[in-house]
Amino acid sequence: MACVKIATSVPDLPLSNLPRKAILAAATHRAPRAFMDRYGMRLGAARFVAGETLEHCLDVLAGLNADGLYANTTLLGEDVESRGEAEQVLAEFTTVLDRIAERKLRANLAVKLTHLGLLIDEELAYANVAALVDHAAERGNFVRIDMEHSGVVDVTLRIYRRLRTEGRDNVGCVLQSYLYRTPEDLESLLPLGPNLRLVKGAYLEPPGIAYPQKADVDDAYRRLLEQALTGGAYLAVATHDETLIEHTIRFTGVHGITRDRFEFQMLYGVRPQLQRDLAARGFKVLVATPYGPEWYPYLMRRLAERPANLLFLVRNLFAR
Repeated sequence: MACVKIATSVPDLPLSNLPRKAILAAATHRAPRAFMDRYGMRLGAARFVAGETLEHCLDVLAGLNADGLYANTTLLGEDVESRGEAEQVLAEFTTVLDRIAERKLRANLAVKLTHLGLLIDEELAYANVAALVDHAAERGNFVRIDMEHSGVVDVTLRIYRRLRTEGRDNVGCVLQSYLYRTPEDLESLLPLGPNLRLVKGAYLEPPGIAYPQKADVDDAYRRLLEQALTGGAYLAVATHDETLIEHTIRFTGVHGITRDRFEFQMLYGVRPQLQRDLAARGFKVLVATPYGPEWYPYLMRRLAERPANLLFLVRNLFAR
């Protein structure tokens, strides 16, 4: 049995990251979680999460499609510790794929391997994600394997490579620009003709393995998107940063990279007008639209990525 150990401590970070560190630390404290579990949706968490049930989420996905947008969805959660729980998650994701097909939605599925049993057994996680990818193929759909913290990058990429080398083409992975290792990881994946989502990174990582400064993360992102696009990957440019978005548009134009080789991805509730504007310009825009009762850790990571979003919740807290 191959298990993956994860760190539970928060690494030391520069002072400039203290607001982000504080928000992420709150994600593990009982008091704020209890408060948010009770009041969070009313305070504005619903802006970032498409409800707590699949049926509510499907209606949100349909609304996004009506606006000319694509979507992916996932049942929020991670780090399951029992095979029974992993089986329940697998069953729910299978239902998600079926319901997307029934409603003919332009939406695909995103999954975390720790949600499918990775911390119990690598083979269990592989078998579960392989079953989902195969089921998605039967429905003409696609599965994205999300990237989690640095402790599971190697095993996540190992499982992704295994799926691809066994002939599964309807599966993608995610790379994070704040990790120093990512250029080498990308180079090693390019021979697969991969479908990749490029993100900046939402987990707390020590400066020994990740860029601590935003400017360095942005520069790395720019280099990686150029490396991926010129290297033959299909790239999901996942950012709300208009500078990086416009750089992508200019770069692909100069290098003759057609629009069927890339897309833009953004989060539900973040920069919705920008999403619609890009779609109106003829670009494919996919909105990451999660659902489920385990929304609190996800919300805290979204607030940590852009602490100004915290003001939105605070305003709702004191609204009459």
